[in-house]
Amino acid sequence: MRLFPWFYGWTITLVLGITTTISYGVMLYAYTVVAAPMADDLGWSMSTLNGGYSVMLLVAGLLAVPVGIWVDRHGARLLMTIGSIIGVAAVIAWSRVADIRGYYLTCLVIGIASAATFYEPAFTTVTKWFRRDRPKALLLVTIIAGFASTIFLPLTGWLEIQHGWRQALVILAVVLAIGTIPLHAIVLRRRPEDFGLLPDGDAAPVGASSLSPDLDGATLHHALHDAGFWWLGAAFWFANLVSIGLGVHALTVLTSRGEDPQLAAAVVGLIGAAQVVARITVTALGSRISLVGATAAAFAFQAIAALLLLLHDSWLPIVAAILLLGAGRGAITLLRADIVAERYGPAHFGAINGAFALMIVTSAAAAPIGIGLLADAWGNDRAVLASAVVAMTSVGFLAVAARDPV
Repeated sequence: MRLFPWFYGWTITLVLGITTTISYGVMLYAYTVVAAPMADDLGWSMSTLNGGYSVMLLVAGLLAVPVGIWVDRHGARLLMTIGSIIGVAAVIAWSRVADIRGYYLTCLVIGIASAATFYEPAFTTVTKWFRRDRPKALLLVTIIAGFASTIFLPLTGWLEIQHGWRQALVILAVVLAIGTIPLHAIVLRRRPEDFGLLPDGDAAPVGASSLSPDLDGATLHHALHDAGFWWLGAAFWFANLVSIGLGVHALTVLTSRGEDPQLAAAVVGLIGAAQVVARITVTALGSRISLVGATAAAFAFQAIAALLLLLHDSWLPIVAAILLLGAGRGAITLLRADIVAERYGPAHFGAINGAFALMIVTSAAAAPIGIGLLADAWGNDRAVLASAVVAMTSVGFLAVAARDPV
């Protein structure tokens, strides 16, 4: 007998969708909007500001493995609750920064909070609660969180115009507190076995007095000795470099071409809607497509997006580029979690997924400051976009090189 649709795992999944949306919106996407006003107000270069953003991403990546191990062993409830509290305090501190040292320290703390509240612990939790319905559950989390940029880019832009960047961040910190802390503390639970259930809501076998968690799956040691792990890691490394770099730089590209900043923020915010459509499409196709093949196609979408931004200045190709960029990013986020779960099983998903995230986080950390330095060095965005086209065309071949695990 199945308990779907009243299986508690779906409640947890819905809550994680909501809280990751708010966490990403406040601690990640808000930066894209407030960076320029911060630079004007404080007299700092964009390279300096982007360096703090890189610190945040790097710290979050360095903590991915210990976070994954913790969630594997203890669940996400305490971790994500404390992470949300730290995040609220850090965003308030961000609104008060006056010197570079304080700014970088604040970014470091935001990185800690991000590691505890973003996709990595959420995906690990979902993987503990689902097997058969894992793709649908991951989709639910990402389909909701895919709107983070769509909601928070224009919202942050409006708040900044109305109240200035400092007060805008205070308001966002309040949103983060109300929208994440109580949900993490009250709703999250470790695994279905604690409720006498199996994953997906299946009832315990008749006569069973207790259930043990499913221990099927590769260990972290096994995954690190799988050549496909490293091929895919290399592909995602370059893809992250370009995707995050373009996401941060897209608003600058549009405003530097004379577009209204608020309108440009709204257009870039379409990335979120495109992510949702891509994730629904990938899940609907299900077993009819190869996970690795779909990943290579997602990389191709981002190469086309960079090419459109390189070659065109009119709104139609620009909007098409933003939608393709979002579609590729959205599909990759979902496919990465599914590839890890499919190849290596659920038992040590948190640790393996964390190792995967750690391997590619260096590109995420390098992307904002790297893009800023390239733009400063070349004096225009065309060379940056041309480099993105070449990089994204190449990573598809790296993804295809991945084979079945050894």
